[in-house]
Amino acid sequence: MRGIAYVLTALAVFGLAFWAYRENYATQQVLKETRALQHEIGAAQLRLGMLRAEWAYLNRPDRLAELAALNFDRLGLLPLRPDQFGRVDEVSYPPKPLLPILNPVDVSTMAADEEQP
Repeated sequence: MRGIAYVLTALAVFGLAFWAYRENYATQQVLKETRALQHEIGAAQLRLGMLRAEWAYLNRPDRLAELAALNFDRLGLLPLRPDQFGRVDEVSYPPKPLLPILNPVDVSTMAADEEQP
């Protein structure tokens, strides 16, 4: 009986060692993938910063005004002035939709029915 217990215990230890070995390598693989993703995120953030800087450089008001003046005959763009901007309360929003009429009442025939004796 002791021999069977020793064999089962040894098999359980070998099974757990094999499981721990596989989990160790799976964890190392996931850590490598995580480091690669973090590297990609860092590179994407650098590219995004560069694109934002380029956008700010290309969107300079003096550059845009010069482009509008150069292409006025083709595009008809006018330079921006402060009086071209409005206030928020001057914006016209679309009207709210009316609720649907579910039980219509014909008023024209009701008045004719009440007048007849």
